[in-house]
Amino acid sequence: MTMQEASKRYHIPMHILQEYQRWGLCGAVKNVMSDWQYDDADLERLSIIMTLHDIGFTAEEVETYLRLLLEGDHTAAQRLSMLERKRSAALEEIHFKERQLQRLDYLRHEIRKTQGGKKG
Repeated sequence: MTMQEASKRYHIPMHILQEYQRWGLCGAVKNVMSDWQYDDADLERLSIIMTLHDIGFTAEEVETYLRLLLEGDHTAAQRLSMLERKRSAALEEIHFKERQLQRLDYLRHEIRKTQGGKKG
């Protein structure tokens, strides 16, 4: 499958595919007639890359994670640690947003309270 075909079929932005190619992690990817060919293992790794991007990993973090993944199971603790840090950051962000919503709801409540006492 070519880069363009992979991009269209799996809805992977071209810049992600080009990034993957630049990292030199496309072990089984072959440059055939000036177009990259992806095998199933490449597509699986690209799926992981998309997931990591979607959960907020930077390009540098994605590359680090993928290099660790390719090193094998002995890097599982390092990869888990990366995921745990990202999860903690996401939870902190959620809690911050919850506090914002509480403040926003308080202000809305105060406005409605004053409007309820007035006629007209």
